[in-house]
Amino acid sequence: MFIVAITGGIATGKSTVSKVFERHGIPIIDADKIAREIVEPGQPCWQKIRSAFGEEVLLPSKEINRAVLGRLIFENKELRGKLNQITHPTIHRTIFWRVFKHFMSGRAYIVLDLPLLFETGILMDFIHKIVTVSCDSDKQLERLLARNELSEPEARNRIDSQMPLEQKCEKSHFVVDNNGSIDDTEKAAMLIFNMMQESNKHWYNRAFILGSILIVCFAIYFVCKTFELWPMSKVF
Repeated sequence: MFIVAITGGIATGKSTVSKVFERHGIPIIDADKIAREIVEPGQPCWQKIRSAFGEEVLLPSKEINRAVLGRLIFENKELRGKLNQITHPTIHRTIFWRVFKHFMSGRAYIVLDLPLLFETGILMDFIHKIVTVSCDSDKQLERLLARNELSEPEARNRIDSQMPLEQKCEKSHFVVDNNGSIDDTEKAAMLIFNMMQESNKHWYNRAFILGSILIVCFAIYFVCKTFELWPMSKVF
């Protein structure tokens, strides 16, 4: 199995590209969805956020008030770092576990929707291909303002908190220009999907892993045989 990562900036249209793969049966692991799951009331990360930020970031239902928390962390880099220290380890552990389950199920490849792929750098060594979804800064700002109830300065703060899109594009294998229509974006995503379908990378990876396991097993057998470490049964 191999991994394709879809990244980009906030409100650039990553989900549009992810849905193309999803519609064709490719499993999607969405980091943003995981981030919401792990802060549900009663979860360990929810407890830590409550302790670190206080009751002011909770709704009457005890759910995280994402609007209030968002304003706090995007106006204060130190608070943003504190939140990342709370949530990122759990997010990455969850991603690794879900990747492992898909590997065991025999999938050829999966897609990770990772907005902060480059910013964290944690999963880079496991990614076969990177797709960055990009658009002009004015279009990005327009979409973010339309999607979220933010002032323009708040929206710019959120955009500026991420790595510039130009840098992400330079580090990627594929770039999807999402300045046009949804149809244009989906056609570009389909071209990438077709290339991934034709890849034999998953066979190489499985052969490598199987070979590594066999080598380890042979090494253990050789050491045990050489030093007579096998359990011996005596006949009386």
